[in-house]
Amino acid sequence: MALTMNVLWTIIGCGIVTWLSRVIPFVLVKNFDLPKWLIQYLSFVPLVIMTALIMENIFTHHAGSLPTVNYENLLATVPTFVAAIISKSLIVIVVVGIVSMALIRLAF
Repeated sequence: MALTMNVLWTIIGCGIVTWLSRVIPFVLVKNFDLPKWLIQYLSFVPLVIMTALIMENIFTHHAGSLPTVNYENLLATVPTFVAAIISKSLIVIVVVGIVSMALIRLAF
């Protein structure tokens, strides 16, 4: 793919828009006090995102039929979830998840 000026300006524009979309919320939140109900509402966002990511990997969507369970991912989720509850450490969770998935793929 040849790098033309249009492609270059598109890449630069996308980079600026991406950067602004990540910086502007921090600048706005730093300068304004958010209502308590909004802060409480936003506190659930990470939990909802993680739940959506986990469910997306456990269930496989097929158009026109019910979702099926991806048993490899489900089996890897169990020890990872237990490690998360016990350790509450991100590095432990990641390592247990990777090792669990490696062992499951090695076994099956």
